Amino acid sequence: MRSSSSELLLEEQEELRKRKIQELATAKKNRAASEQSCREKALFYSTSVLAVVAMSAGSSLLFLVPLYVDPAISTLTSNFVTEPVTCVTTKREELSGLANCTWSSCREGCTSDAYHCTHIYVSYNDSSANPNQTDDAILLVNIKGCGYPPSVLCANFTEAYGNEGTEFPCYHSQENRTVVLTHYERDEQVAIIIHFFAVPFIITLATSVALCVMHCDCRCHPTGRHKRSRRPRLQDLSDGSISTGVDLHHTHSHHSDLIAIRPM
Repeated sequence: MRSSSSELLLEEQEELRKRKIQELATAKKNRAASEQSCREKALFYSTSVLAVVAMSAGSSLLFLVPLYVDPAISTLTSNFVTEPVTCVTTKREELSGLANCTWSSCREGCTSDAYHCTHIYVSYNDSSANPNQTDDAILLVNIKGCGYPPSVLCANFTEAYGNEGTEFPCYHSQENRTVVLTHYERDEQVAIIIHFFAVPFIITLATSVALCVMHCDCRCHPTGRHKRSRRPRLQDLSDGSISTGVDLHHTHSHHSDLIAIRPM
């Protein structure tokens, strides 16, 4: 009876131990699954945010470059004077037709063809040039002669500078003295390039690199020549040599026995 009771107690303890081990394994598996689920969610949301930012910044470049960056670069390369001179409006023309409207002093909208345009001509005196008097220079609201409200309002521009005899400060190009602007600041053009090109480009590049690092294996893997060479199978060789020696010894002994029993 004591032996049976002891066996039953041992069986119960063994069963309890197995049950405890199973419970611990199940809890560990659930905890690992929960941690993996949290990592997957974090990876999903971070990937979504970075992808949206990258696409938004990249798409903005398609609109900002032709509307703001390209005019700013053209303005800088035209090398306008930093100190204004005095301009006097000499003539204004209101024209119609595509052939007559190859340029305009001010036009609202830069992508559509102009069927109506305004040509404003000015003269100015630049003491640093030789000759210093320039007549019939064209006045532009900016280097492209076009823009979009509210920054460009052609009605106000024409009213302010389109009347003959109007005097106002202006900036002329040192590359082409017949091109004149009413407003020019070099730092402003540089700021436009930085804000509308450099910043979106850096954001697009940084988010793209982050997505690549998150979803691509960028680690360096060891080459085949750095792998450890496998050790020779000494056990097989020793086994073979031992078995060969035993076989030779057995053959030699058998041959000696045959010689011994051979009749004389």
